[in-house]
Amino acid sequence: MSKVYVIGTCDTKEAELAYAKTLIEAQGVAAVLVDVGTREAGKAPDVTAAEVAAHHPQGAAAVLGLDDRGKAVAGMAQALARFLATRNDIGAVLGLGGSGNTALVTEGMRSLPIGTPKLMVSTVASGNVAPYVGPNDIAMMYSVVDVAGINAISRQVIGNAAHAAAGMAKWRVPAGAGDKPAIGMTMFGVTTACCTMVREALEAEHDVFTFHATGTGGQSMEKLADSGLVKGLIDITTTEVPDLLMGGVFPCTEDRFGAVARTRLPYVGSVGACDMVNFGAKETVPAKYQGRNLYVHNPQVTLMRTTPEENKAIGEWIAAKLNRCEGQVRFLLPLGGVSAIDAPGKPFHDPEASAALFAAIRATLVQTPSRRLIELPHNINDPAFAAAVVQHYREIA
Repeated sequence: MSKVYVIGTCDTKEAELAYAKTLIEAQGVAAVLVDVGTREAGKAPDVTAAEVAAHHPQGAAAVLGLDDRGKAVAGMAQALARFLATRNDIGAVLGLGGSGNTALVTEGMRSLPIGTPKLMVSTVASGNVAPYVGPNDIAMMYSVVDVAGINAISRQVIGNAAHAAAGMAKWRVPAGAGDKPAIGMTMFGVTTACCTMVREALEAEHDVFTFHATGTGGQSMEKLADSGLVKGLIDITTTEVPDLLMGGVFPCTEDRFGAVARTRLPYVGSVGACDMVNFGAKETVPAKYQGRNLYVHNPQVTLMRTTPEENKAIGEWIAAKLNRCEGQVRFLLPLGGVSAIDAPGKPFHDPEASAALFAAIRATLVQTPSRRLIELPHNINDPAFAAAVVQHYREIA
């Protein structure tokens, strides 16, 4: 039977955690109290802190008994993620705590697949929760008062959270009778035309999930891949890579393309919008870039044209990541331009810069029977390019 894992530090929050567990069990749902405290052992958890800490790659000694609390909490977070990966009965996860607990427990939550219910009652849930949530379906509930004893407010807030977790674990969402195989696709404003044509060509036979390539968008797509919720990836827009390398506001992480390697899902990719780095309003562009070719996309977004040197670095980075991917990979180069504004007469048309990008990918990508580079004379938004994307995806899916 699915169980609710109630997770927190029993050395400081045991009464609150036990209260939540009692309410969950009163709803007829099994609950498991997991201690992730790093100071003193809890009195009666179902899973002790030592048991969790033993899942750290370097053993419990890397977590418990340390003088440095920050290092201990970081170690316990890593151990918790590995511990949760060993469980096959998780119906939901409920966490309670302050900033340290929130950072610790949500790291474990982020390791779980999309769709597994995750609810964090936290003192920091009314602020910027992006570092805790990331591209995951973690629900954050503001505790209002500190999670420090049971009182008239905490009793209600924790009680609501416990009942919500119990309900999510007990009542699973049924699969849709008409669900089609899903595809993840990345899109940006300057690649919308291509993505729209691809989606329209495939949507009769597939659910096409489109992700805005704003850093979190790419992470979300890859999280769905890791969670087994898509059957393939059409990664037309890899603009998050320039932002990572050049300091833009929509960067990917170092794990970009990691899910492609781990899952070996059918993958068709391209270099959409790699002609630009994204910043906020024009006055926020770093001083070192103020003299560059800047294009005001809207009052809140300013685009900077990438140079030949930057494009070389972008191409090498992408190709090196793709070299780790052993599934069916097709990477398409649009030699006629990588975005709507990279075309003759458009503000980012720079053949030398684009040529550097293409040359770096050619030189770095190791082609195999399953990993192929396809070069096309079209702009990325031309109908012929979109048709090629669809054709190559159908061939490998």
